Amino acid sequence: MAPTRFLDRRDAGRHLASALRAFAHRSDVLVLALPRGGVPVAREVADALEAPLDVLVVRKLGMPGHAELAMGAVASGDIRVFNRDVITRFGISQAAIDRVTAAERTEVARREQLYRGDAPPLDVTDRTVLLVDDGLATGATMSAAVAALRELHPARVIVDVPVAARDAMHLLRQTADDCVSVLVPEALYGVGFWYDDFAQTSDAEVRGLLASGRPRPVAQGLPA
Repeated sequence: MAPTRFLDRRDAGRHLASALRAFAHRSDVLVLALPRGGVPVAREVADALEAPLDVLVVRKLGMPGHAELAMGAVASGDIRVFNRDVITRFGISQAAIDRVTAAERTEVARREQLYRGDAPPLDVTDRTVLLVDDGLATGATMSAAVAALRELHPARVIVDVPVAARDAMHLLRQTADDCVSVLVPEALYGVGFWYDDFAQTSDAEVRGLLASGRPRPVAQGLPA
């Protein structure tokens, strides 16, 4: 029986893992979390499915003056993707694109070092990737994450969240191979509304959760 709300992100992750039982004990499955809030959820999913866990650090490239509108994204592995329709429609200059991209690439690198240290990212090539966050409101950041992940040539990308807005689910099903959510309420009211405890996840907690699982397999074939 689906819950009406979640105690916290770990509880949400356990419910989400139950919905993903078909992916348990499969050697082709990897779990990637969007930090920070997606990591406690993904830790529960990875443990239940006995799958490796890593993070995909992604930063939306907000349009100058309208940061909520994505003109692209940068992500782990020095991946860059651009929404050329938005760039052309609003006449965004290359100088502005370069300025925003440089700032967000710096933040991706900082978080990569903070969360992973010197460990290489997992190889997602030809794997089924379960891309996990703590919820979907607009779906903009997750859409950017899916686009970035496609650059690494996974076999399938499946977006998995405890709670999602209906419009966000529709958006993600156009870009991901599938989208799974435990709760899809008629009205979202914000992701945090569906959690009793939605306290911010700290960087220290992210590092601890990533270190608490099974040993990571050796990565091959990913960009530095």
